[in-house]
Amino acid sequence: MRSLAIAVGLTFAAAPAFAADPVEGEWLTQDKGGKVRIAACPGKADRMCGATSWVKDPAKVLDEKNPNAALRAKPLMGQQVMRDFKQAAPGRWTGGKIYDPKSGKTYDSKITAAANGTLKVEGCVLMVCQAQTWTRD
Repeated sequence: MRSLAIAVGLTFAAAPAFAADPVEGEWLTQDKGGKVRIAACPGKADRMCGATSWVKDPAKVLDEKNPNAALRAKPLMGQQVMRDFKQAAPGRWTGGKIYDPKSGKTYDSKITAAANGTLKVEGCVLMVCQAQTWTRD
C-alpha cells in the first residue's frame, strides 16, 4: 500500500504544471494611473476577474464616482473592477464586465493578450467598443 502511495505521489510530482493564461498577472493601465491584478475569480476557476492593486494618485483612493452612494467611501485598493470573463481561446476572454472608477460606470468587456506582451482591454456599450492597451508591470 505504501509503494502505491509513493507511486501516485511521484506521478503527480512528474506531471507538467499547467501554464497560466497569458492574461493573468499584474497590468498597468493605459493612462498609468493604476494597476490591476488579473487572476481566476474567487470560487470560479473557469472565469477571470481583476482587482485594483495600485493607484498612482493617493487622492483617488476612494470610489467617489460609484453610482451607489453607500459605496463611495469604499477604497479602490483591492476592489474588483473586472469580473466574469469566460475563455474564448487561450489569451482571449469575453463576456465579462469592467468597472471604470473614473466614471462610476460598468461596461461589457473582453480582453485579449497580444503577441507583443500587452493586453487589449475593450469596454463596450451596445455594439460600440473602445480599447485600451495595458502593459505588464
